Amino acid sequence: MIPTFYLIHLKKQLSSAQFKMIGILLPLIQSEKQVRLERLSRVFPYPITTESRRKKLQRFLDLPHLTISLIWFPLITYWLITYCRVGQTLSIAIDRSQWGRINLFMVSLIWERRAIPLYWSLLPKLGNSNFESQTTNLQQVLPLFSEYKVIILGDREFCSVDLANWLRKKGVSFCLRLKKNHCIETEHLVWQRLDKLGIIPGTSLYFQGKRVRKTRPATGFDLACKWKRNYGRWKVDKAWFILTDLGSLPAAIDAYKQRMGIEEMFP
Repeated sequence: MIPTFYLIHLKKQLSSAQFKMIGILLPLIQSEKQVRLERLSRVFPYPITTESRRKKLQRFLDLPHLTISLIWFPLITYWLITYCRVGQTLSIAIDRSQWGRINLFMVSLIWERRAIPLYWSLLPKLGNSNFESQTTNLQQVLPLFSEYKVIILGDREFCSVDLANWLRKKGVSFCLRLKKNHCIETEHLVWQRLDKLGIIPGTSLYFQGKRVRKTRPATGFDLACKWKRNYGRWKVDKAWFILTDLGSLPAAIDAYKQRMGIEEMFP
């Protein structure tokens, strides 16, 4: 069943025929678990040829007003108003997934161990995202959360100190996992690689107000370092080095752990 607030919003944005189309298409996608046009056109319940159904679906999906900003953002806003109190702390994960020639950037809200998609875009090239694509995608989402405290969570692909600086200027908190070859100024003019800090399984450290990145240093960052303890045969082979502004080791670790084990959801 489609929630009532979805139906009310979609009726405002679509014509009667378009609304009927999406009312058939959404349950079909859920039942088939497929978004391939060829597959959907074969099972779409219209008494016309498969090729005609394919063209009909293609025309519908190409509608100029069928966009994230017009269709999806109002639903996210309604959901936030309904379920989140003003000033509440909300965690947003940024991720990138690649399938063959498709390279997808995703921004998701973490809610009760679910990843609710907020914004997504196809990157113009394969491989890791860059600072420009990261900030461009986040700029689409952050205005929706102006009344909330936001923490951006990113894995080692998003370890850019420039991104952390950009978020800090926006007044947005962050936990960005750094690669072990980054450097931190532990004492005045004494720089150390993160993997040389002496962190071993079962230990942790927290640095406050340090300079990071020996080349073009950036000032005033906190760094949470933690290597989980080994338990019997269960070995943890890597430590976490998290660039943050949350002020303490427990706060940084608890925030970053929300990225683990979340189940992706789709609009």
